Amino acid sequence: MGTLLLDRADLELRIDGQALALYQEGMRSSNVPLKLLERVIIQGRQTRLDAEVLTRLAEAGASVLLLSPRQSRRIALVLGPRHNEAAVRIAQTGRLSDEAFCSRWSRDLVHAKISRQVRFLQKARRSRPDARKALTDGIQTLSDGLERLENGSEPAIPQLRGMEGAAARAYFSALRSLFPPSLGFSGRNRRPPRDPVNACLSLAYTLLHFDAVRAAHIAGLDPLIGFYHRPAIGRESLASDLVEPLRPLADEWVWGLFRKEVLTADHFSLHGQGCLLGKAGRRHFYARWETAAPLHRRWLRQRCARLARTLRSEGAQWLEDTDLEED
Repeated sequence: MGTLLLDRADLELRIDGQALALYQEGMRSSNVPLKLLERVIIQGRQTRLDAEVLTRLAEAGASVLLLSPRQSRRIALVLGPRHNEAAVRIAQTGRLSDEAFCSRWSRDLVHAKISRQVRFLQKARRSRPDARKALTDGIQTLSDGLERLENGSEPAIPQLRGMEGAAARAYFSALRSLFPPSLGFSGRNRRPPRDPVNACLSLAYTLLHFDAVRAAHIAGLDPLIGFYHRPAIGRESLASDLVEPLRPLADEWVWGLFRKEVLTADHFSLHGQGCLLGKAGRRHFYARWETAAPLHRRWLRQRCARLARTLRSEGAQWLEDTDLEED
């Protein structure tokens, strides 16, 4: 199974032996073996569970993501047992002061992100000749930025952020031409998202970030310590680093939901200033997300494993030799 999505009202979770039992209105509806679970996403209202459920899920290696029932915003994240990788985390922290490493790491992320933005817009242009002008303008601006990145001197991180910001403005200006005006998508907005497209982008980015945190944790890395997104209170900065090159993949996937009319305006409602994806829409969203997710999850596993291997030997010198044998 891998991922268990719980998006029903008045649901109770209990542990029954080696399984997670689901009860609705006091009646047992199903059970799932713990060994099959890698991640549990809880978005339903009034979902009840106790500490034993969270403990057993964590012991089984399943990560738990709790989302706001209405806004698809992350409320809490529970990971499994901490990885016994002190050497990796020591070296990861030490790399924060290595300006050359941080610059190379950041440049590679920004380059990969913009390159994927270009490829997405080029692909979209082939199927949407009516939006050719806007897409061509966006591709040209992004390509110019890539050329400066490839042929110029190694930019400092503040310069990279400026380049990424300029690319994002051109990219979203082109992206809005792909969606019908009735959806009200004029560019990126959030907290809360104000139109159906941004509601889906926000949820997709939240799920990407969840997978990035989990991949970093499993590899023995500290999700809080990033090199492009510097450490900050309340932010898993390494996970924020890792998802940057994946955002264009999520953008293209969201476009596909609307292009194929998997989601329509009828799946959304307005609440105050925010746009909410309804339960029927979430069902379509999550079903297709799990079909597409293996690609980015594999990339995250490989990227985190490679980084951990690089750091492990560097940090090993700081570990104290201990004699674990009893006298």
